[in-house]
Amino acid sequence: MTIERFMVDGQLTPVSHYCHSVRAGNLVWVSGVVGMRADGSIPDDTVAQFDIAMDAMDACLRAAGGAPEHVVKVQVFMTDISERAAINPRRIDYFGKHLPASTLVEVSALVDPRMKVEIECQAVLPAAS
Repeated sequence: MTIERFMVDGQLTPVSHYCHSVRAGNLVWVSGVVGMRADGSIPDDTVAQFDIAMDAMDACLRAAGGAPEHVVKVQVFMTDISERAAINPRRIDYFGKHLPASTLVEVSALVDPRMKVEIECQAVLPAAS
């Protein structure tokens, strides 16, 4: 099986030794993405950070050949879980009827103290015909 690793143009450079997404056969893993813009700016608002992170997740997923309907699991890490309801509309818009398995947890901090949310996902692509 071929393993492909993707560094996605327009996305933040990884802060450590990893790539944005990996594809092995019909499986895709997207590394954790955060609410920091490519220019390094971070909005104060959790929803704005979540929107940036969701857009980054989508770009990394698509670079590996995936789309929202292929996501089987999503993990969301928040520094204030009481804001969960505020991000839910964006999740609903993105996934629509294609509900993934999901984990959402509160964490004490992310890699930058200004960050409030991080998202990662796994996807299964259709078998090639």
